[in-house]
Formats: sequence, C-alpha cells, structure tokens
Amino acid sequence: MSAKSFNVAVAGATGAVGNEMIKCLEARNFPVKNIKLLASSRSAGKKLSFMGDMVSVEELREDSFKGVDIALFSAGGGTSQTYAPHAASSGCVVIDNSSAWRMDPDVPLVVPEVNPHAIAGYKKKGIIANPNCSTIQMLVALNPIYRKFGIRRIVVSTYQAVSGTGKKAIDELFDQTRAMINFVDYSTNVYPHRIAFNCLPQIDVFLENGYTKEEMKMVNETRKIFENDKIGVTATTVRVPVFYSHSESVNVETLTPVSAEEVRALLAMAPGVKLMDDPKEKIYPMPILAAGQDLTLVGRIRKDESIENGINLWVCADNIRKGAATNAVQIAEILGRDYL
Repeated sequence: MSAKSFNVAVAGATGAVGNEMIKCLEARNFPVKNIKLLASSRSAGKKLSFMGDMVSVEELREDSFKGVDIALFSAGGGTSQTYAPHAASSGCVVIDNSSAWRMDPDVPLVVPEVNPHAIAGYKKKGIIANPNCSTIQMLVALNPIYRKFGIRRIVVSTYQAVSGTGKKAIDELFDQTRAMINFVDYSTNVYPHRIAFNCLPQIDVFLENGYTKEEMKMVNETRKIFENDKIGVTATTVRVPVFYSHSESVNVETLTPVSAEEVRALLAMAPGVKLMDDPKEKIYPMPILAAGQDLTLVGRIRKDESIENGINLWVCADNIRKGAATNAVQIAEILGRDYL
C-alpha cells in the first residue's frame, strides 16, 4: 500500500464476519487513519479491540458515514439495502458482503485474484459487492484454468460449514453433538433438520426451478465475474457438520484439451492458491487445514475419464476469511492503492 491512509467503517462489527474484517485490517496492516465500528442499537456501547486500542461500537445510522472513505459491510442484505446508499451518498465507498447488490449491473462483483479490473466500476453507485463465499473459492481455483484453456461447463457440489449461517448455527452444531454423545434430547432451531452427524442438501430457500437460492448464486455470480454468460454452471450445495471452512468437488469441462499435470503446474503458481496434491502421501485439502488461512487449498486434481476435456478438483477455503472478510479487505487494498 502507499503512504495514503483512510477513514474506515465496519458495519456489522460485532458479527462473526465483521469481527474477522477487523482482524484482517490489522493483520494485513491496512492503512487505517481512523476506524468506526458500527452495529445495531443492541450492540452499541460494546468495546472491540483494534491495533491495541479499545474502540466503542456505535449504532448504525443513516448519518454514520460522514468523513468515512471506505465502509466494509457485513450486516445482512436488508441492512445493506437500507444503509449502503446512504454511505455512498456521503462519499464513502461500500464493500458489501451480503447478497443485496451482487447481481446489480451497476455494482462490480469482485474476487481480487480473478477480476480486479472490475473495481473501477464502483463509481456508478459507490458500492462493490463481495461474492458468495463458495463462489469465491471456486473461482480462485478455476481462474487460471479458465484464462488458459477456457471453460465450457462447471459441475460443483459443495460441503459447507455451519459458520456460513452464523454463530447460532455454530452453537446448534456444538449443542446437538454434545447432546447426542451424552444421549440426551436436543433442539433444532437454525436448520430444518438436525445438523449433527448429518448432511442437509439445502442451503437457503428452494426456488421454482428446484434449485436453492445458494445454488443459483453460484451459477449467476460465476457468469458475472468471468464476464461470460455462455459458461454452463450447475451446483448442488450441502450443509455439513463442520464448524469452519467450505469444501467443494469441482468438475470442469474445458474448451481445449488439458492434462492434470498442466493444471497442477498452473495452480502451483496461481495467486491465492495453495496446491496440496500428493495422494500417495495422503496430502490433500481438508477443512481443518483451510481454517484460519487466507489461501484457497486445491488438490485431488485428476482427469475426468468420462469426457474428453474434463478435470476434477477438490477445493477448500475458510469461508469467514477468504470467503468473506479477507476478500473484502483485499478489495479495499486495491481500491485505496489505485482509485482513491
């Protein structure tokens, strides 16, 4: 980063992702001149640590963004729809983690390793959207393949951690697991069925086409980020009893012939990727290895022998970090360096 520094706000600061955004700003040494931590009225007055100081959380209001240069939002779609325009009208650039603005044609949807050039479009509305966590890690892994060989079709199945739903879901998995181990009754509140020792083939609501909203997010966001509506994408998203880090089985059909060796060589040099692909030594990505990392782990790279130009990959990433907070801070770094 340059010698410039910025007044930064974090909306939704007391949530899991908002908290991680604060930690990422610290860890990446983002040039913060002043920081403003915002949340609902219920959290106002709480104190959170930033760079060794205790900072009081303020209530999120329409006038909270006066003098703020960059605002990181992780406060839910409804809150973003209400407050992001007020922030933008104050001269602040919003980087929003919700789904509220992702498919707005006037709002860039950005994965810094994939389409950093899209950030330039922030001037239309003063808002930049963070993609869905599952889309982010998939496209970090697929971008080098797409740029060199082209992609005709993507088939992805996800295995998503409960932290993607929030703290209540983390608590529910913990409580249900403990209850079952101790042979006592448990409650089901966050998910429609028990999540402990189970897999739920539903993330978000079902749509008329039989897909869930989460699945269609991956389809539509992939096409927008790659700037290619012709790519075939189909997704099945599953919630699994894992606390942190999403996993994905990704099958791609390329436009031109490609070998597993070529993909390994590409991904070994790809930004944001850590290649873990030595099956003989039982080295491959796992959620426990991705947790706490900013990198996307890729392994189990192999030829799909059922089609001519097919490749299979296994991808893991921390959904709270790279899938949300880190991606937002990376966008802020490019925004501050090249545009503000």
